[in-house]
Amino acid sequence: MSGHSKWSKVKHQKATTDVVKGREFTRATRAITIAVKEGGGTSDPAHNFHLRLAIEKAHDVNMPKENIQRAIEKGQGIAGENIEQILYEGFGPYGTAMLIEAATDNKQRTVAAIKNILERVGGTITSPGAVSYLFDRSGIITIPKGAGTYDAVLEAALDAGASDVVETADMFEIYSPVSSLSGVKQKLLEKGIAIDNTAIIMKAKTTLECSDDKRIRVEELVTQLEDLDDIQNVFTNL
Repeated sequence: MSGHSKWSKVKHQKATTDVVKGREFTRATRAITIAVKEGGGTSDPAHNFHLRLAIEKAHDVNMPKENIQRAIEKGQGIAGENIEQILYEGFGPYGTAMLIEAATDNKQRTVAAIKNILERVGGTITSPGAVSYLFDRSGIITIPKGAGTYDAVLEAALDAGASDVVETADMFEIYSPVSSLSGVKQKLLEKGIAIDNTAIIMKAKTTLECSDDKRIRVEELVTQLEDLDDIQNVFTNL
């Protein structure tokens, strides 16, 4: 059993200041735009699962409908800047492997900001492939502990097509292949299981163990990176 889940919605409900709220809106807008672009311009969430997930995240931060529609139009090339999704690879303190997902209209600005933060703590950006082989792309669904016992959740998840279930201090993390994520989610909902969050992540194949002090330092670094407007997600093998 591990500790508090990084994938809890609580992480996305911290928009208590205008600055943070604006950052969350920017992140959600770019996620929607990229989902539409990668879906070949498909703007119907029923036929674009990545877009459906992005819109759910936008709802989590209370983004107005008109903002969501504008983000969709940007993805269709109707208006707005050209947003590009880029995966940066690097190492943080203590040899921590890091994958940093960015959505940006200025690659030079983004990479400079990431390098500045990493180098201040002795980290570095690496060449493509140097870190990504340590991770697998995976779907994740989190559900609250009140959904049932571990055995009951495991049985329901595996029956729905999931590959693994991990119990944390406050919830269950259900993992599945990305291609099966939509179907797994639908089957769990049909069983009456309340879902807290659904996402596509980079899951470390093996994790790096370290002391609490070192963990705190790495988590502070992750927070600094996530506070950049251009950063969508940060994954580590910690």
